[in-house]
Amino acid sequence: MIGRILTVAALLGLPAVSRAQDRLAGRLPEPAHAAVAALVDSARAAGLPTDPLVNRALEGAAKGADGQRIVAAVRALSARLADARAALGASASEAELVAGAAAVRAGASTAFLARLRREAPREPLVVPLAVMADLVARGVPADTAATSVLALVRSGARDADLVAFRENVERDISLGAAGGAAASLRASDFAAVGVPVLNNGTGTSTTTPSIPRKP
Repeated sequence: MIGRILTVAALLGLPAVSRAQDRLAGRLPEPAHAAVAALVDSARAAGLPTDPLVNRALEGAAKGADGQRIVAAVRALSARLADARAALGASASEAELVAGAAAVRAGASTAFLARLRREAPREPLVVPLAVMADLVARGVPADTAATSVLALVRSGARDADLVAFRENVERDISLGAAGGAAASLRASDFAAVGVPVLNNGTGTSTTTPSIPRKP
């Protein structure tokens, strides 16, 4: 009876494992397939989302990356997801963990993630984390991006405000502003008077403070 119960319990965990295995089957060299499957199983046991790991492996395979690079990328993502969960808390959603991992990859510290959670303990953090990573991708230094996003959240910014902030910074950069200066001044503007949401349908803001241009 005990053996049968254990067998049933094990089988209950098989569908998710099988789905991951099915998606990876035939897409990776065998050594890489085994290594990625082990990482997926370990992540699942730790309560981490596994779809992002499988997707990363499939993305690497589609780009023609070799097995070692694929395994290294999946392992690194798994570590970032674990770091994000440690910083954001056990109640963090899968979307928050994925966004947190992306922010860490962009250069955010786990201390930033933890502070962001303390500032907004009951609010979803997907947008603030994504905005931080997007700003870095546009050339804003990681520390400045993190500080600016944290300042906006502290000042009561909503998701729409954060998206408008990012769009304004991107616009300033496209016009020649230095990324760090654009982000810092836009964040200061919000703290002082509030940055209006881009609401006129034209893609331009109703407030456009003067931004120093790159020399």
